Amino acid sequence: MIKRRIRDKLDESIDHSPAVGLLGPRQVGKTTLALEIGATRPSLYLDLESPADRAKLADAGRYLAEHEDELVILDEVHRAPEIFQILRGLIDQGRRRGKAGGRFLLLGSASVELLKQSGESLAGRISYLELTPFDATEVDGDRMDRLWIRGGFPASFLAANDRISLDWREDFIRTYLERDVPQFGSRIPAETLRRFWTMLAHHQAGMHNAATLAQGLGVDGKTVARYLDLLVDLLLVRRLSPWHRNVGKRLVKSPKVFVRDSGLVHALLGLGNKEQLLGHPVVGPSWESFVLETLLVLAPRGTEANFYRTAAGAEIDLVLTLPGGKLWAVEIKRSSAPKLERGFHLACADLKPAKRFVVYPGDDRFPLDAKTEVLGLAELGKRLQALK
Repeated sequence: MIKRRIRDKLDESIDHSPAVGLLGPRQVGKTTLALEIGATRPSLYLDLESPADRAKLADAGRYLAEHEDELVILDEVHRAPEIFQILRGLIDQGRRRGKAGGRFLLLGSASVELLKQSGESLAGRISYLELTPFDATEVDGDRMDRLWIRGGFPASFLAANDRISLDWREDFIRTYLERDVPQFGSRIPAETLRRFWTMLAHHQAGMHNAATLAQGLGVDGKTVARYLDLLVDLLLVRRLSPWHRNVGKRLVKSPKVFVRDSGLVHALLGLGNKEQLLGHPVVGPSWESFVLETLLVLAPRGTEANFYRTAAGAEIDLVLTLPGGKLWAVEIKRSSAPKLERGFHLACADLKPAKRFVVYPGDDRFPLDAKTEVLGLAELGKRLQALK
């Protein structure tokens, strides 16, 4: 078993909040982690995709009140949005009796429905955590390439070989398109959404160009925006916003868009092993996105993430505005002997970051110049974690 980085924080949140929402895409390990926690305390697990468990909630208020002294784990809670109003009443009743925490652990396969419902009825009563696929701080350093190539979904990363891993990811993509997306009320043809998802993979870490995507799909720009919003809400795609503060320069205004799990990128493009990936044009953008996603999920809460690019060519791959306002500039290189372009130095002159880093595939740390340090992904990830 690989211990999940979020485990201790999840335990703490459960102890101090009446309800905790654990969000993440399917098959990321939410149920496994919840059952591990449930085994350490009195608990009740209900899978809201199970007709038998749904039947137990025919009179949900009465049934859940009988389990007030247990941690009630509700899996796939977006399947029963009507339950949020009931949870609100139970939480308020429990608070009046001195039960401030440890009541409900809600597991959701996406943010879209869970956040919408809880925003209406559980405001001030719930805290949220996101469980992502495995990241660079959760696996051994000698398995970093495997993590990049296969992605971090447990069944894919831990598969016996690359072929089984790729088969799993292709099945995962098919299931999401044919089964999960319709559950969220989205009437989008599976084949159309797959084409859109694949187009995003081809343009991994590129500037979002709605007009080009719309032309390729034969739809309008508003439809492309709806497709993109859906994949973002399903926690499968990320938009990285451009730097927007006034620095007296002409700044790029379009976001960067990338599929969050590198293994899904490679599956969408039919790349099953390292040799195939190294021979494909997506290899550079794939590595960049892999690093970006890892750093974004490890950054302290309240961190603002952007990229910086001017019309004149000044550019930084990732600018992190940390709590307190300090800036970290991060450049991402796949070379074992990284070099910085002039555009990075120009961008740093504009923003004056407190620290400058170059992330590369190696493990050694060394200064590139008087202000810039070169280091591996896991090491920078650990430094971000240390800030929490």
